[in-house]
Amino acid sequence: MDSYQDLDFSNPDATALNIAASAATGSSSAAASMPSATSPTSLSRYENQKRRDWNTFGQYLQNHRPPLALSRCSGAHVLEFLRYLDQFGKTKVHTQLCPFFGHPNPPAPCPCPLRQAWGSLDALVGRLRAAFEENGGNPEANPFGARAVRLYLREVRDSQAKARGVSYEKKKRKRPPPQAPGLPPPPDGNPP
Repeated sequence: MDSYQDLDFSNPDATALNIAASAATGSSSAAASMPSATSPTSLSRYENQKRRDWNTFGQYLQNHRPPLALSRCSGAHVLEFLRYLDQFGKTKVHTQLCPFFGHPNPPAPCPCPLRQAWGSLDALVGRLRAAFEENGGNPEANPFGARAVRLYLREVRDSQAKARGVSYEKKKRKRPPPQAPGLPPPPDGNPP
């Protein structure tokens, strides 16, 4: 596959598999060779992923029964799309009945389902949210920023954390200590 034009959007499962793979691995091989329409230099990996994700979501809306216009898309349709992508996930999520529920490194295989990882879904929603606004969408009407989508992502994060016995805590930024006014900056450790 050399470009987006070579992607077969007639098969929604293959299209979703492409977006699921890009969400899980961060690869952008199909879009990497696309020429940029906006500048002579190639687009960043993020921009390529965002374009591919946007095209895939658009294709999902076209394949929706009945077909759905972007202007009529809501947070509920975004949730439907995210749940649809779960079937292509690669992250084992233990059920509460599984003996490995809560174990980060289970010692044996189990029949628990494979799902999209929370981090992949979160990044995907972020890219689609940005793409919606870049393509003329009203930020106040952005379905990717809907409360239901935020709640779903939080629920997925919490359930996957419990299933794996790992907590997702926000990383706290280290702030430099405040400098007293009038004092020279501290030496950088190099002698004069």
